[in-house]
Amino acid sequence: MKTLLTAISTIAVLLLVGSSVSAVYAEVPSWVKNNAGWWAEGTIDDDSFVQGIQFLIKEGIMEIPPTTQGVSSSNEIPSWIKNNAGWWAEGTIDDDSFVQGIQFLIKEGIMSITQVQESEQSVSSVSTSDDSVIASLEAELEKCSEIVKAYKRLDCEKPIKQEILVHTYKTGAELMQVGPINYYWFGVNSEGNSFEISPTGQPILNIRMLADNTSSGIVSLNCTSPSICNYDVWDGSKSFKYSGMDFTSGQINLNPGTAKEFNILFGPNIGYGGTEFEYDPSKTYTFRINEPFGSLDVHLDLE
Repeated sequence: MKTLLTAISTIAVLLLVGSSVSAVYAEVPSWVKNNAGWWAEGTIDDDSFVQGIQFLIKEGIMEIPPTTQGVSSSNEIPSWIKNNAGWWAEGTIDDDSFVQGIQFLIKEGIMSITQVQESEQSVSSVSTSDDSVIASLEAELEKCSEIVKAYKRLDCEKPIKQEILVHTYKTGAELMQVGPINYYWFGVNSEGNSFEISPTGQPILNIRMLADNTSSGIVSLNCTSPSICNYDVWDGSKSFKYSGMDFTSGQINLNPGTAKEFNILFGPNIGYGGTEFEYDPSKTYTFRINEPFGSLDVHLDLE
């Protein structure tokens, strides 16, 4: 169970060094960012970290570009990498740098991967070419790229990217009202939502939504652990608990008038109350929201 928990919890901790490994596009699950600090704090050891990365790649949950496998007698990860553990999660270091770090471990032989697959870049289902609001925001974002200092550039980009995100959801996604929260969802197989069967036969469902607080007070979305979570998947007879999610400390706190995107993954059993997601094409699946402020069943069209 610990290895499976590690698989979900530790992948987000590897950042990198300037190495000769090329930074080719790769798919990095965004939900892992919340757990980046665990390994850095020493909660998870190096061996478990390596096993976790190997597990996610094997299951097809994460894909990285082809990388030459090196040979090493040790699984020891350089200690200085831990200092960077939270940076990727905070957005200070980009996804390409994160992937370069994984490639570095493979190239140095610290991590052994049987097969490294090449991913295909996803294409947004929402076209922004005819959206004047998006066009204006993208123009502002372009100006941020002229800022030389990384931290100042990120400070410039973050609020604009958030505006683009929220506008994209509100103009293109399905609106579902639950009490004071408006949930926006694009549906399965669009905008970061996906359902697939991994190379090992494990069904993997990723759900990405935007939650918008329309009230005048602070509202919290709650998911403390797989066994205590207000969000799950139901097949008519069985409840499936998450494998990974990005609720910080079990909550997403929304101030009045603010919105936040969140991800929940259903797949391998990570233990501690989790369940292995199972798929039966003869059954009907729903994503269930059961918060104190209201409930909702969202139909999942899984094929």
